[in-house]
Amino acid sequence: MSRTPVADTTELEGQQQDKPTLSMLDRLLPVWIGAAMVLGIALGRAFPGLNDELEKVKIDTVSLPIAIGLFAMMYPVLAKVRYRSMGAVVADRRSLVMSLVLNWLIGPAVMFALAWLMLPDLPQYRTGLIIVGLARCIAMVLIWNDLACGNRELAAVLVAINSLFQIVAYSLLGYFYLELLPGWLGLDSNGIDVTVWVIAKSVLIFLGVPLLAGFLTRSFGERAKGTEWYEQRFLPKIGPVALYGLLFTIVILFALQGDRITNQPIDVARIALPLLAYFAIMWFGSFYAGMKMRIPYDRNASIAFTAAGNNFELAIAVAIGVFGVSSGQALAGVVGPLIEVPVLVGLVYVAVWAQRRFYPLPERHTNQES
Repeated sequence: MSRTPVADTTELEGQQQDKPTLSMLDRLLPVWIGAAMVLGIALGRAFPGLNDELEKVKIDTVSLPIAIGLFAMMYPVLAKVRYRSMGAVVADRRSLVMSLVLNWLIGPAVMFALAWLMLPDLPQYRTGLIIVGLARCIAMVLIWNDLACGNRELAAVLVAINSLFQIVAYSLLGYFYLELLPGWLGLDSNGIDVTVWVIAKSVLIFLGVPLLAGFLTRSFGERAKGTEWYEQRFLPKIGPVALYGLLFTIVILFALQGDRITNQPIDVARIALPLLAYFAIMWFGSFYAGMKMRIPYDRNASIAFTAAGNNFELAIAVAIGVFGVSSGQALAGVVGPLIEVPVLVGLVYVAVWAQRRFYPLPERHTNQES
């Protein structure tokens, strides 16, 4: 995905840049996303059997069209990552610890509280939202981070760490937030039974495959043609593929679930309200905390978008697998990304504005390039 760098320094140039701007392609992203949503709904309504046909195109329980869209979306971003620079990223323990606390302690607790406060009379939707809150982002966060000119290497490390924690902790957190904690508080409980393999499979397909492809592309590309050719000629050519993958994924999601969404607008609105509150609390709270800790913009943006995003692929798979495709839990899982996408696109613009407003030129440090 193309972009004009936010940073005032780069590893290749080491020179100050002008104020950050998004490229023309990225500035029109809300238009493209809106058009993709409309197209998806139109396709779903024009071809009533499309939903069933798309549902048949699966490998095991994984939707092949969604997997293709996510691969196209993530591969160009992961091909941009400078894997040889990750040692310095891992050494920044402050950023890693902050992200872990936000993702695995604060994030699920915030979603649990919002779901119970705003959906006390709708247990199925409430459970679906808690399932979404437990699934930490491992995919689309790379797109938002790249658009906001966050630190690509840090984002890749945080996504990898989230993936490992997800495999180990998702089932345990599901038991805690859906059975144990409600019981302690005298609330209704709804447990889930999710195997480690279901979670590991989601991580492998939606992160492992594009991560491996991106790593091999950079390794062989730099070895064959050199770093300058790879970053100045090859990456700009594959960058727009990420946008096409994002739009394709949105079209498929709306084609699959657009009919239910248009037929249940009140329910969708009820589900959307706690989601909106969640994204706002997590992103602004994280970004503000990072500013107070004097974390450089590029790292702060990566931490904030990682904290605010969720792994909707896993959440939808779990909701459908445990409660059924027509359940309220599944609808809540589907509404998640439909709200998350436009909201986090908006937060990209907020991040660019905040970088200009709160990070004076001498304090801007990043290793990002266009």
